[in-house]
Amino acid sequence: MSRRILITGAAGYIGSQLARQLQQHHYVVGVDIRKDESADFPFYQMDIRDPKIGALMKEHGIHQVVHLAAVLEDSGDRARDFDIDVNGTRNVLDACVASGATQLVVTSSGAAYGYYADNPAWLDEQDPLRGNPEFPYSDHKRQVEELLADYREKYPALKQLVLRPGTVLGADTRNLITRLFEGERLLAVAGSPSPFVFIWDQDVVGIIEQGVNQDRSGCFNLAGDGALSIDTLGDLLGKPVIHVPAWLIRSGLWIGNRLRLTQYVPAQVNFLRYRPVLSNRRLKEEFGYIPRKTSEQVFRFFMAAARQRGQL
Repeated sequence: MSRRILITGAAGYIGSQLARQLQQHHYVVGVDIRKDESADFPFYQMDIRDPKIGALMKEHGIHQVVHLAAVLEDSGDRARDFDIDVNGTRNVLDACVASGATQLVVTSSGAAYGYYADNPAWLDEQDPLRGNPEFPYSDHKRQVEELLADYREKYPALKQLVLRPGTVLGADTRNLITRLFEGERLLAVAGSPSPFVFIWDQDVVGIIEQGVNQDRSGCFNLAGDGALSIDTLGDLLGKPVIHVPAWLIRSGLWIGNRLRLTQYVPAQVNFLRYRPVLSNRRLKEEFGYIPRKTSEQVFRFFMAAARQRGQL
């Protein structure tokens, strides 16, 4: 059955791939703050905070929304980033309710769980979402999830499918995380394995497509099987891993921040130290999707493509 779907962030990394996949069988409308001259579907350059998004949904008869638009890297303007992430999501939610949409798919993040020493070895979807005030991305994802939970209570007719990906990698990925792997050596916090879980970008597209086609709801972690320590990543990359005491990294960040050499603060050492490790059990058993690549296979795939273009 052909569906009428709005995608926010449709010019982005996942959004552009998803739009082209879904439009093979459905009517797709895309919105993004950036232009996409290559879009061969109805595309509107629009901020997700724009109240006109509701009218756009009504105009195109939209009943399903995939909300991908978000601030992925700290801009240095916390108020701006909060306004886009949290208030922008609220505006999309209000547009869904006003237009009578029946399903909202949202990409949250494993970062919503937070970076804490007492996180369980494998995080389940029922574990608390604590975020970290010192990490705008993590903190905003937590607040977005609280907002979503509030709307689930108030508007149960709007189904919500909330997806919490680990680190997304594909053939062309280049972002804050991949920059950690691009130097001559990897930095690790002494005494911490700093584990990573990866999910293939094509699995993310496939999971969203399945969720839309099946009108699914619920909250699900997105990760391939297994986790890789920072030392394992170093072995795969053939690069040395430098283990630095946490106090020394904190001191360096304090000095760098005071001298305005970095926007990072000492508390952000926990980004390397206590990475959330996501269980994919519910994704496989309850949602019914088996990731096509394990975490290691995803990283090897990314590594091969990145080396071919000189990124690594």
